[in-house]
Amino acid sequence: MKKDIHPDYHEITVLMTDGSEFTTRSTMKGTSLRLDIDPKSHPAWTGVHRLIDSGGQLAKFNKKFAGFGLKK
Repeated sequence: MKKDIHPDYHEITVLMTDGSEFTTRSTMKGTSLRLDIDPKSHPAWTGVHRLIDSGGQLAKFNKKFAGFGLKK
């Protein structure tokens, strides 16, 4: 088996959307991971649909397709 080909496997802290956190192990760079969406806030698990518009993507879409439609 080759030496020094495996990534660094270390402990990281995962911060959930509600402020709770837990420790796990990962090969990602850094020591913490902040989640934007997790099982406590995702509509698939909560049954509540929230529209998250990060960076104005929804506004950009609406502007781009504002005049699109069937003409009478």
